[in-house]
Amino acid sequence: MVGQLNKIAAAKMQAVIDEVDEAPEHTRAERRETSDRRISSFTATQEKLAQLGLDERRLSPDRRGNVFHRWRRLSLGGLPVVAADSRETARVIVDEALRRSALWRFPAYLTSTNGEVTYRCAVDSIERDLFLQADAIHADGMAHVFASRLYHDEGLPERVATSDLFYDVAAEAEARGASMYMLGATEASNAAAVAAVRAKYPGIRMAGQRHGFFRDETEEIAVCAEICALQPDILWISMGVPREQRFIVRHRHRLTAVGVIKTSGGLFDFVSGMKRRAPVWMQAIGVEWLWRMMLEPRRLGWRYLKTNPLALYLLLKKQG
Repeated sequence: MVGQLNKIAAAKMQAVIDEVDEAPEHTRAERRETSDRRISSFTATQEKLAQLGLDERRLSPDRRGNVFHRWRRLSLGGLPVVAADSRETARVIVDEALRRSALWRFPAYLTSTNGEVTYRCAVDSIERDLFLQADAIHADGMAHVFASRLYHDEGLPERVATSDLFYDVAAEAEARGASMYMLGATEASNAAAVAAVRAKYPGIRMAGQRHGFFRDETEEIAVCAEICALQPDILWISMGVPREQRFIVRHRHRLTAVGVIKTSGGLFDFVSGMKRRAPVWMQAIGVEWLWRMMLEPRRLGWRYLKTNPLALYLLLKKQG
């Protein structure tokens, strides 16, 4: 009986979302001003569901009105990679994060691909599915940019490295009042990264922070509830591939108070200053991986030697 009620409630809520998406912009604006959904907090919503005897809501991803789906895509290494530069991406992330604020729908999910991801998705269909569920996949590797220009008249405009994109988004968020939550890395790295962000962007709204390690799924669920209670517009998850993608796919329906989620790999370690990025010239020619391998040969040496050759083959292979 409860399961049936959940299905009915989810269907009704999705019908409302679809109706809002199809309405004229001026009508949507009027509804935003009067709708209870815009002012109801996550905590109040959860309490209401408990009173009704309903389980946590499970909504479907956006079918309409998703601006990330409008970006041009190129097939690179077996994944659909979006052709958008860092500045445009930052602007759209903040646009969508603010637009989705308190709408209680699936958060947008953005991730990135590089040589290692190309390899992993080629040899593991389950991991590939984690990436295909994203609303947009950016190229965080110069090899993807070079390959895109081999077989396409209009290739990727640039590499969108998360380590660069983060600062574009932070600047945009500070200017427009969007809030951020930083989840991931070790407790020390996370704290240092948040401190560095606050120092660089003193006006930024930092909704919260937490390290990225959990005892079990029960603790993960509790943390999702804590994040939703804070209602951050943008959630950065820095846990590495594929942990961060698994976390998002497993808990996306529990993060409906979040606007946009962006995977971040080892971002917080760079933001905190615990690790140094490669010189600009190495980034420009696409060998930042070599710099990282020199810094951490035991951890990354064999990984890159194993993944890079197949990834390069897949990128240079003509798609379709």
